[in-house]
Amino acid sequence: MAASNFRGLEATNRRETVLLVLAFMLLLGALGLGLDVAANDVAIVNGQLVGFPVLTIAALVFAGVQSMVSYYSGASLVLLSVHARELTPDTPKHQMVLDVINEMATAARMPVPKPYIMDDPSPNAFATGRDPAHSVICVTQGLVDQMDREELQGVIGHEMSHVADYDIRTMMMIAVMVGGIAMLSDFVYRWMFFGGFGARGRSGNDRDNQTAALITVAVIILAALAPIFSQLLAMAVSRQREYLADASSVEFTRNPRALLRALEHIAKVESPLKQGTAGTGHLFIVNPREGLRADDEGFFANLFSTHPPLSKRIARLQALLGASGASILDASSQANT
Repeated sequence: MAASNFRGLEATNRRETVLLVLAFMLLLGALGLGLDVAANDVAIVNGQLVGFPVLTIAALVFAGVQSMVSYYSGASLVLLSVHARELTPDTPKHQMVLDVINEMATAARMPVPKPYIMDDPSPNAFATGRDPAHSVICVTQGLVDQMDREELQGVIGHEMSHVADYDIRTMMMIAVMVGGIAMLSDFVYRWMFFGGFGARGRSGNDRDNQTAALITVAVIILAALAPIFSQLLAMAVSRQREYLADASSVEFTRNPRALLRALEHIAKVESPLKQGTAGTGHLFIVNPREGLRADDEGFFANLFSTHPPLSKRIARLQALLGASGASILDASSQANT
C-alpha cells in the first residue's frame, strides 16, 4: 500500500473516530437532558430551563469514560465478550496460523498483531485494536481446522488490511459504544417502569408543562431508537470497508485465489458462530449472526447487514482472477481427484 494512501486512510479514520465520539456524547447528553426535564431536576419556566442538570452531567461523564475505555481497553473487552484466548504454537496448525500472521504483517509492512483464538467450530476471524502497534487478530478453531495455508493467507490478509487502514479503531469503538448506548437506553426504560418519570410534581404554566411532557415523550422515543440507530451506523461503516479489505488481501498475498477460496469455503458452511454477538458481528470477516442467508442484495437487506453480500464479494474476486465460470473451490477439488 502506498504511503500516501496509508496516511490518507489513517487521517480519514481519525476524523471518523472523532466524529463518532462527538456523536456518541451528543446522543447521551441529549438523553441525560431529557431525563433531567422528565425528573424535574431541570424545569421549564416561562420558556427557559432552570435548575441543575444532574443527569445530563452524569450522562456526559459516562460518555467520556466510555469513550476512553473504548479507546484504551476496547480490544480487551471485545476479546472477553467472545471468550478468546491467546494463540500459542501448541499444535502444527496453530503454528501455521502464527507463521501466516507474521508473513502478512511483513507483506503489509506492519507490526505483528497479537494472535488470539476462539474455541468455536465455525470458520471466521476478526481484527481489533486502537492502532497497528496495539492490534489483535483473532481466528476461530473452525478456521484453523478447515482452512489450508493458502486460504488462511487470504483471511489473514483481509484482517491485516483492517489493521493497516485503521479500521480496527473505528470498528472497535463502535462495538463498545453500541453497548454503552444500549445500557443507557435500558436504564431509561427501567427508570420509567419504576416511576422515574413524573415522580415529582410539575411547576410553571400549562405551556411549560406541555413542553416538558413532549420532551419526556421524545426521551422515551430516543431511548428506543438510539440502539437501533447505533447498530445501523455500525453496519453502514462496516459494509464500506469490506470490499477494500478484500482488495488489500489480494495485494498482500499477491494471490486473488487465496481469499476467493476461503470465502467460497465459508459460503458452504452452515453452522453459525456460537459466540458471536450483535455488538461484535461487524468485526468479523463474515457476520457470524447473519450467515449465508443474508445474501440478498435488496435495499432493506443491505440496510440491516454489516457486510456486503458474500456472493458479490466472491464475484469481485473471481473477476480479479478472471474466473467467470465454475467455482475455484470446485475446480480445485476436481484437480485433486
